Amino acid sequence: MTNWHSDHLVIQPEVNEALEKGAPIVALESAVITHGLPYPDNEKLANNLEEIIRGKDCIPATIAILNGVIRIGLDGVELGWLAQAKEMIKISSRDIAGAVLQRKSGGTTVAGTLAIARQVGIRVFATGGIGGVHRQAAIDVSADLGQLADAQLVVICAGAKAILDIPATLEVLETYGVPVVGYGTDDFPAFYSVSSGEKVSIRLDNAREVAQLARLHWEIGRLSSILVVVAPPREVALESRVVEEAIQKALEEARQAHVKGQAVTPYLLGRVNAISGGASLRANLGLLHNNARVAAEIARYLPSKRR
Repeated sequence: MTNWHSDHLVIQPEVNEALEKGAPIVALESAVITHGLPYPDNEKLANNLEEIIRGKDCIPATIAILNGVIRIGLDGVELGWLAQAKEMIKISSRDIAGAVLQRKSGGTTVAGTLAIARQVGIRVFATGGIGGVHRQAAIDVSADLGQLADAQLVVICAGAKAILDIPATLEVLETYGVPVVGYGTDDFPAFYSVSSGEKVSIRLDNAREVAQLARLHWEIGRLSSILVVVAPPREVALESRVVEEAIQKALEEARQAHVKGQAVTPYLLGRVNAISGGASLRANLGLLHNNARVAAEIARYLPSKRR
């Protein structure tokens, strides 16, 4: 089986074969590798997530742009280079064409990964937490939300990043018609914490039900993704109060340092980790592993199909 490719896009052979056969695939973002975690934690995480997905008889498809080429599926050498390389850009959906045109390299965000995965027919995507509406900045809304509105994937996450305005983020998701599914929970998680105090729109308790909901949602003509939220494992989850205290301190530091735009999220996450003494990083890794497992279970009932 040869790669299905163009001048701008290359699909790894095993991912290409899975698409041809209609086999289960789980897409993975790469911004968490390039911007979310330090080396060598990022490389270890990338390999662990792929191993978890393979262990569930699914094919992992880590998505990135390398030297202007959209890559769907990376080998070990490429993952290692992505984890260690400097001057990587953060690629959202708006940035894809520019990165290709200027032959840049970088990690795709949730929005960027969704846009690329949708184009080839991947149906399931695992990430840590989605972006959303930023606190104290009503017009600072992540492109993740807009991309969720029309990507037609099942997206598994631990809710929205705790540094965000979660009630406002849920309001935007409702406006965009994105079902928010609590996987074995009635509560919307707050990334590091089991609950944000907000509720989900529907609770489902197994992978088969999630796949059934997705098919019905799309069969009736809805274009949006299904957002499946999974609480972080209790052994690594943090108390909401502890997280909020760290966030408030990090927000003030960001304000004083005049941090803006795409730099805000990685700055805040880094500061929260430092303030929490590394506890937030442990929670982040634990929830990412857990989300990959859940995503693979769902993908087995919702195989990908070449578009």
